[in-house]
Amino acid sequence: MYRLLEAQDDGALARELHDNGWNGMPLKPVGVAGPLFVGAPPRRGVYTTSQQGSVWFGSPVPEIASALMRSLASCEELVWGATRLSVRGIALEGSAPAPAGGGPFELETLTPVVLKHESRNLLPGDEHFVDRLSHNLAHKADVLGLPAPRGVRVLEAGPRRRFTVRGAPRIGARVRVELDADVRFVEALRSWGLGLDTIQGFGWIR
Repeated sequence: MYRLLEAQDDGALARELHDNGWNGMPLKPVGVAGPLFVGAPPRRGVYTTSQQGSVWFGSPVPEIASALMRSLASCEELVWGATRLSVRGIALEGSAPAPAGGGPFELETLTPVVLKHESRNLLPGDEHFVDRLSHNLAHKADVLGLPAPRGVRVLEAGPRRRFTVRGAPRIGARVRVELDADVRFVEALRSWGLGLDTIQGFGWIR
């Protein structure tokens, strides 16, 4: 993600996000989903690949989103960890239409949601999970100047997953949640994600 942003505006936007976050807060309003490969053969405990797949990038901030689009338009290769992915084309995707009459809204993540309480990783069902998710969502709303959501509820959760990012563990689970929120904030979350470390590929919304 930072490599893509560094290719625009002499890297100023990437440095600002990395060093300071956005709008006076340390949060980074950017999300990405890990690659999904079409027809990849399943193997237990291993991510397999194929010749065709997709990666999603997003941001609810127009300045960031447009910088990503400009970089991707001229990008021929993405480096994902130790894997090099050839870019065959890009497409701009819109959000699904909001339900008639407003919320409550359901959101389901494609990748695990990462949350912490006192440096301890949390999973759905843990005592502080909903509190910390609500706290994170309120901060995201502040960054975007939108009302904070209310009534956050976890409807369903996937299994515990553990990843290592630059030598540090990331532990979480996919979730399906319901919340009462301003429709503008729900649309923003669809291009940002739930929880922490969205810039590392966590919490991307399906």
